[in-house]
Amino acid sequence: MKSIERSAKSVEDAIAEALEELQTSRDNVEIEVLEEGAKAFLGLIGGKQARVRVTVRDEKEERAKAAVEFLQGILERMGLVCTVGYEWEPDNVLKICIDGNELGLVIGRRGETLDALQYVVSLAMNRNNEWIRVILDAEGYRDRRAKTLENLALRLADRVKRTGRRAVLDPMNAMERRIIHLTLEDDRAVHTHSEGEAPFRRVVIAPRRNR
Repeated sequence: MKSIERSAKSVEDAIAEALEELQTSRDNVEIEVLEEGAKAFLGLIGGKQARVRVTVRDEKEERAKAAVEFLQGILERMGLVCTVGYEWEPDNVLKICIDGNELGLVIGRRGETLDALQYVVSLAMNRNNEWIRVILDAEGYRDRRAKTLENLALRLADRVKRTGRRAVLDPMNAMERRIIHLTLEDDRAVHTHSEGEAPFRRVVIAPRRNR
């Protein structure tokens, strides 16, 4: 966060100077009064200028912290004692991680509860704001699930090559379908596509026909 200090005859004058230099408005900053200032006695001696520190607010960080607090409130209502942290990943992706005991309740069957929580937190964070993608994880579940899906994709692709018959996977969310597509995108013997409507959309692995 960018922060500057300015001095002037009054607090308001110092704030105005800082806002002009930062080229922002009062709504976008945090103001700390370091010195109130004092008028000179009889206008001659003992005068003291006011001094302020003005810091531009980091909207992304504020939104991230609000999302974490929102999620913690949900987890508390579920009766779970968890710690929640976050980190920024490339391409403006906010990854929120949950740690604690009994996280099976948070993850749910095949991550369904985790996906639902991710959806709710994403809606809350992006309401009336520039869109930021949110990924919600619990004790590394996303990485483990990704590895499982990669292995499944490779195993089914081998079967498709042997039998010449396509394989239809169980319904998956968009993030999991993408893992299947990316795992097999360089395989010249098979191709993948998705069929159906959410939430029942499935990935199909089919033999690639030579033209």
